[in-house]
Amino acid sequence: MVRAEGLGRSFGSLWAVRDVSFELRAGEVFGLLGPNGAGKTTTVRLLTALIAPSEGRAWVDGLDVVERADEVRARIGLLTETPALYERMTAVQNLDFFGRLHQVPAGLRAERIERLLRLFDLWDRRNTLTGQFSKGMKQKLAIARAMLHEPAVLFFDEPTAALDPEAAFIVRDALETLRTMGRTIVLSTHNLDEAARLCDRVAFIRGQVLRVDSPARLRQAAGGPTIEVDLAAEPGDTILGALRVRPGVWSVSATAGCLTVVVEDVRTETPGIVRALVHAGAEVLGVRETTATLESVYFEVMCGQPSSGAFAS
Repeated sequence: MVRAEGLGRSFGSLWAVRDVSFELRAGEVFGLLGPNGAGKTTTVRLLTALIAPSEGRAWVDGLDVVERADEVRARIGLLTETPALYERMTAVQNLDFFGRLHQVPAGLRAERIERLLRLFDLWDRRNTLTGQFSKGMKQKLAIARAMLHEPAVLFFDEPTAALDPEAAFIVRDALETLRTMGRTIVLSTHNLDEAARLCDRVAFIRGQVLRVDSPARLRQAAGGPTIEVDLAAEPGDTILGALRVRPGVWSVSATAGCLTVVVEDVRTETPGIVRALVHAGAEVLGVRETTATLESVYFEVMCGQPSSGAFAS
């Protein structure tokens, strides 16, 4: 549904992004992760045919974003960081206006407006002026507007930025609804929890694409399966040695009464580790499995790529 090959954009002598390459499958939720100024918004603007690339090419639903820009814009839905609604119009009037811009026939337009407002729990407020909506409600209405013409791909650029926790929760719930509907979505965000919850795959961006994979595989690659064991007392050499000789144990470390054991397989190794600890005289208080977080992966990737004056914000 979306393909980028060596995509880049410069502003004067500064490059916002370079060498952006990836492919997005139909029905996939794909996250663009990076700090402010990393080039996420520029990448979204390139893929939605709002600006032209300085190098490389991109396609959306098989259409070249430069050669067939108008058709690309007609086939995508875009939610920017601010919803940009007409606040002196009601929810229905806003959607009807944008539906007419997309040349959706009147009968179909009315049917879709009702369906989307009900989907996002806004039907009872359909005749309320948008200026009276909360931030979360405005974002939900903007998502409905982006879906009104049934686009091939939805692009969300920082959809929960600057929202309070309640409004952000409402928007994430709306995005989860879209995800369960099998919509193809590109989500630009620096909210790692949001990305881990919603995205099938993510791309780390900082002037260029640094890494692309699923959140689960990224976490797994950042560190092997790990067991943490809380002990009643600091473990001695005998206890540590009892674990280190086990063939399925890769490493053992101890900090303040807690053992961190990296293993080949948590499910098969945990019972034997507990038995070995008890046999060695350890008093076990608790055992838990831990995995690397997307946040730890983020810092691993980004710390290896310091900011450079060669890239623009």
